[in-house]
Amino acid sequence: MKKKPENPHKRPGDPLELAKLIGDIAMGNVKDESGKDPRAVARGKMGGAKGGKARAEKLDPAKRKEIAQQAIKARWAKKD
Repeated sequence: MKKKPENPHKRPGDPLELAKLIGDIAMGNVKDESGKDPRAVARGKMGGAKGGKARAEKLDPAKRKEIAQQAIKARWAKKD
């Protein structure tokens, strides 16, 4: 069986090593290599910001009320 190569973007499992890495990233000593394309992240944020509002505008008031009531029931069911 072939051994998989280590992922260069994997965070350390040890809490102390992880804390040091996070501190180094925050201070700018190490570049954060999360593996995400910044352009793709920006496009996702643009679409996500207007998606819910556009969907709500398209729904008729009765359907919007039905969805809201389902959300309320689900929210209260979690607390019990």
